[in-house]
Amino acid sequence: MKIALAQINTTVADFEGNSQKILQMAERAAKLGADLVVYPELTLCGYPPRDLVEIPSFIRKAAKVLDKIAKEAPPSVGLLVGTVAENTKGGGKPAFNRAVLLCNGKIQGTYDKSLVPNYDVFEEGRYFEPGVPNRITTFKGKKIGISICEDIWNDKLFWTKRLYKTDPIEEQVALGAELLINISASPYAMEKEKRRHEMLQAIAIKHGVPIAYVNLVGANDELVFDGLSLVLDDKGRAVAVGKQFEEDLLFYDLSKKGEEKPIPDETNDVATASRALVVGVHDYVKKCGFKKVVLGLSGGIDSSLVATIAVEALGAENVVGVLMPSPYTSRESIEDASQLAKNLGIESMTIPITEIFESYKMILNTDVVGAALRGRPNQEGNHIGLPLQDDATFENIQARIRGNILMALSNRYGYLVLSTGNKSELGVGYCTLYGDMSGGLAVISDLPKTVVYPVARHFNQKRVVIPERVFTKAPTAELRPNQKDQDSLPPYETLDLILKNYIEEHKGEEEIVKLGFDKKLVADLLRRVDRNEYKRRQAAPGIKITAKAFGMGRRFPIARKT
Repeated sequence: MKIALAQINTTVADFEGNSQKILQMAERAAKLGADLVVYPELTLCGYPPRDLVEIPSFIRKAAKVLDKIAKEAPPSVGLLVGTVAENTKGGGKPAFNRAVLLCNGKIQGTYDKSLVPNYDVFEEGRYFEPGVPNRITTFKGKKIGISICEDIWNDKLFWTKRLYKTDPIEEQVALGAELLINISASPYAMEKEKRRHEMLQAIAIKHGVPIAYVNLVGANDELVFDGLSLVLDDKGRAVAVGKQFEEDLLFYDLSKKGEEKPIPDETNDVATASRALVVGVHDYVKKCGFKKVVLGLSGGIDSSLVATIAVEALGAENVVGVLMPSPYTSRESIEDASQLAKNLGIESMTIPITEIFESYKMILNTDVVGAALRGRPNQEGNHIGLPLQDDATFENIQARIRGNILMALSNRYGYLVLSTGNKSELGVGYCTLYGDMSGGLAVISDLPKTVVYPVARHFNQKRVVIPERVFTKAPTAELRPNQKDQDSLPPYETLDLILKNYIEEHKGEEEIVKLGFDKKLVADLLRRVDRNEYKRRQAAPGIKITAKAFGMGRRFPIARKT
């Protein structure tokens, strides 16, 4: 049997656009002589559809378009399409996550996802009823075990901690499956690609059955999908490999013994994270209907990296950078921001905020307004006196002036504002609500500060766009004289390790202290993470890069004891 894996980039709720891609890939596969073309999970409606699944008309639309695809597809090739289907069997959930086999204008068979994940970014237990046993499909005389994403992630020999009692793949092999097909929408995360390949390889070797694995590519909201579809033979060798972060049609003749193909370097997280960020920005901007983006340029590493990613994703002509120097902005920062804009070839403008800032200080020190901001006890019972301009109040006002200017440009010209904060800052609340957090997409909000630098270096390998001084100077918000990040934070190397253990590895205070960190420091940082949940809840969506990102995959209460 000749099989084609259609690794495509879908848009949620774009039934017309998605169906066109499905049919175009079917035509290409038919010309190659394929017997079966296989598409990713929920191809027809896009992944993840989230609460759209609860709207009956959404599910009806999917069914209607599926019938249209069945009628228009080339008759010489079968299509295995992922879609959402109405749950008519009871159980409480509105739908099934379904794979549908189309052939000769009709539905020839269906398979409903059996293992429904409900952790991290996956909310499928909210929407999808687990499928009933329906394990083997015969096509062109070959017994095929069809599974959907999570169904293949529960092998008892590979995973030390299993989330489900059953293993659909084991059951399919026991029923005589000669080929395993898994359709997936597996989001990218650093260190995940290698693990996924190892898992699929272990399953193929264990059961002695070839695996055809097709993965989604592109980005929807916070999730990026890396593709890398695979055909593994019964020895676990990769005999066909899809492109990484690009659409692709992978063709393989299962009746022949293929040569082992090289897999892209799965250990280079800096390179793959860089590509994931570019894809994430491109698809978010385009799928949300924007043409141009705008961001503040501070001369620092974070805004320099975000601007570089934006140009790579959208082209220099679609990126606008704004320099907004304050009384505390150094000459070096202005020079570095200007040089970056010149190197990138983007439109840039300079809007000094000193005059606006001085007007704020004047108004806030008037008798009426000033009386409200001084002479009162704070939460600790200490009275706040003068001078008013020497505290965090005025530091944050500078950030909010800049945020207001960026949002004014957004309102005026329809630009999408990109915020530039990193995961380290967002974790401990070293950021200003309605200031530097303003924006429609937080590009590097899942990138720890210690990873920001190597990713920025990676982009400079092709051509030097970020000035060298940006890498070597001490990080600073420049909101007061001689300010440095390390005035308020421990060294980022220490901070990021503690945050990784707490946020991504779910370790508690005592466990982290045992790793060799100062007890007082750990307690303070964990308290800051917990107390700043309210800020992160109001942040723009960010592109998921690590195993646990702030956003849709991390659900913590705001009001809690810390």
